[in-house]
Amino acid sequence: MIVSLLAQGAPGPEFGKSSPIGLVIIVALLVGTALLIWSMNKQIKKLPETFEKEDPGPDQELDEGTDRGAVRENLRSTEPNTGES
Repeated sequence: MIVSLLAQGAPGPEFGKSSPIGLVIIVALLVGTALLIWSMNKQIKKLPETFEKEDPGPDQELDEGTDRGAVRENLRSTEPNTGES
């Protein structure tokens, strides 16, 4: 590996040069990143301080500790039996 590295000739005259389009691409990526960060900060400022349920609505009868599968099963067993299967 060292021998092949030493056997390589000197870099050509084009070595290390980049085209102006590379600069345009990098600037566009930086501008896009800045716009995304700015937009994200606006959205984060709209969020409430906490997500605690101060006044849950009637459709939110379950709390975080309730197993939803068991509640659905209980709802099925409390439905009136119409005699039809």
